[in-house]
Amino acid sequence: MEARIARLESDVANLRTNMADMTINVRSLGDKMDDMNARFDAKFDATKQSIDDVTEKLGEVKDGLTASISEVRVSVAQLEARLIATFKNDLAKVAAWGLTLYIALTGAMLGAMARGFGWI
Repeated sequence: MEARIARLESDVANLRTNMADMTINVRSLGDKMDDMNARFDAKFDATKQSIDDVTEKLGEVKDGLTASISEVRVSVAQLEARLIATFKNDLAKVAAWGLTLYIALTGAMLGAMARGFGWI
């Protein structure tokens, strides 16, 4: 019976040693998980900061584009107004030139008719 008790005591000692090793391994895993969690948090924070920086830059680009588009709209409106004014001015000149030409042609035709019919 002493052999059995000695064997049980040996097995219990072996179990305690195994449990102590498992406890050390679990603590080591916990430390590794904490380290991995800290690295993940650092990478996550860096990525979040990068995203915030990109968002800020995009906002600046958007503001710049909005200002540029507004300037282009103003320039186009001014150019349109100048072109319309120039077109109206040129159209008035063409109308006056056409009316003068029409009167000159009418006078020439009436002169030719008067000469042909002997009125002159």
